[in-house]
Amino acid sequence: MTVRRFFWRLRKKLLKRWARNCFFPTWRVRLLRWCGYRIGQGVYIADDLIIAEELEDSGNLEIGDRVSIAPRVTLVLSSHPNESRIRPFAPVRRAPIVLEPDVWLGAGAIILPGVRVGRGAIVGANCVVTKDVPPLHVVAGQPAHTVRVLTPPPGWS
Repeated sequence: MTVRRFFWRLRKKLLKRWARNCFFPTWRVRLLRWCGYRIGQGVYIADDLIIAEELEDSGNLEIGDRVSIAPRVTLVLSSHPNESRIRPFAPVRRAPIVLEPDVWLGAGAIILPGVRVGRGAIVGANCVVTKDVPPLHVVAGQPAHTVRVLTPPPGWS
């Protein structure tokens, strides 16, 4: 591991730790931007956001404008069994997560690698999202499934 890569990983680890428990939500967003995540305007991130990933990755999380993330949400960008004997045949997942504009993630929601949550979608509390969520859908459960489709007001675009 190069020295530059080591310091990038250390910086990212520290910034994520500070952001997780930061008192002001606006500072939380700023610290996460410094980690290399693309975060839009008007985003609210509550306490205890967990981003599980390989620290050397970058550009693997995109959060659109006006997204609201409730407390204790987990975004899993990569997952693997480390050095376990099951590694040769266990599924290794490593893919970006995209939260389009106006998404609302409920408390305790878990978003797995490679998921895109569509514009205006709502993810229920303690929901496990394993596949893409279409725009304006309300999903709930484990695994998440659509429980309602929202009707936007006239002129909503």
